[in-house]
Amino acid sequence: MDHDRGQQGGSLLVRGGRYLDVVAGEWRDGDIRILDGRIVDVGARLTPSPGVATFDATGRFVLPGLIDCHVHVTAVTADLTLLPEMSPTYVSFGTARILDGMLRRGFTTVRDVGGADYGIHDAQREGLMAGPKVFFGGKALSQTGGHGDPRSRGRIADEDHPTRPGVSRVADGVTAVRAAARDELRKGAHHIKIMASGGVASPTDRIDSTQYSVAEIEAVVEEAEAANRYVTAHAYTGRAITRAVTAGVRGIEHANLIDDEALAVVKEHGAVLTMNLVTYWALQEEGRDFGLSQENWTKVASVLDQAHVALGRAHAAGLNPAYGTDLLGGMHRHQAKELAIRARTIPVIDVIRGATTVAAALLQREGRLGVIAPRAAGDLVVTDADPVADISVLAESRPAAVVQDGHLVVDDLAPRHLAAPR
Repeated sequence: MDHDRGQQGGSLLVRGGRYLDVVAGEWRDGDIRILDGRIVDVGARLTPSPGVATFDATGRFVLPGLIDCHVHVTAVTADLTLLPEMSPTYVSFGTARILDGMLRRGFTTVRDVGGADYGIHDAQREGLMAGPKVFFGGKALSQTGGHGDPRSRGRIADEDHPTRPGVSRVADGVTAVRAAARDELRKGAHHIKIMASGGVASPTDRIDSTQYSVAEIEAVVEEAEAANRYVTAHAYTGRAITRAVTAGVRGIEHANLIDDEALAVVKEHGAVLTMNLVTYWALQEEGRDFGLSQENWTKVASVLDQAHVALGRAHAAGLNPAYGTDLLGGMHRHQAKELAIRARTIPVIDVIRGATTVAAALLQREGRLGVIAPRAAGDLVVTDADPVADISVLAESRPAAVVQDGHLVVDDLAPRHLAAPR
């Protein structure tokens, strides 16, 4: 059984639609046959298999399932300093609702970069909760006083426990960060995240700071690579990004304040940017309603406008950032709006690639996620309108149907389009 796949794959024949060849950027006519959760055939007028249901997609558009590479599915509040004090049971129920909403928007896979653990991953995989497939990193690693340290200046100690909710853990020094990385890897993490600069939602650091020494970063990278995993880093400024990438970090989260020198380093090392513009819009509009402090709300303005500039600069340099949203609390409902925000700056087809092929490559699942092709997961989004011509059909969360691992999990057109198996 694949580590990132549901326990029981479904079988389905999707007929009559136009499907998107994301790599070529072209619509093609053809049927899609899914057996046991995997696409096995794509072609014209495929013969229905005995016992397999048929979905009629005539006149509609079929895309690979979308991938969000920067989520916090346990972030039931925007005040992350409160999360460790919440009941794990309450957070689990809140997480189930967040995941269900993501799947209904057409996101069949997500990468959690702080908070989700093997329990959430296993519960989704085994069908205990509906939601995207979850690639998780456990708790992100932060230095004392770093972006992942939730303590205010007046708090001296902070109890840490494996089952305590929260998006991060504090570890200082090479020995401690090695142990923390090994511990998250022991629990099955698909990647390790570190906090390499200050951030918006942390109480005591500055956005322009660099965090963790180069030796500490290199130690985490060494542990991840030994386990055939990778490190991704929260980093805003060019200085923080350059330090992290040259130390072996493979992914960069945010990059709102990236400069040309750092872009060149990212390209040279083959690192991947994951940007998330929608969260800054949402935090500015609604953050305080969902628990963001006034002090942290003020930080948002310093990175909001520059995020648009950074996206355009990265694209002009030949980089297409992976799709991410980074939404918190009740703002998760804006997840698909990132598509429309990016489309103001870069071509729509590249926006879609950021949420499919680029995202799959970052997750080390090229050819297995983010494409409609044999051997890929049977994850599809069906729309009534052409999203390349009008991204709003996806950005406003209006999928006609969503298929995950061959199972029709959302069908706003039922029962007209689903024929019973013969």
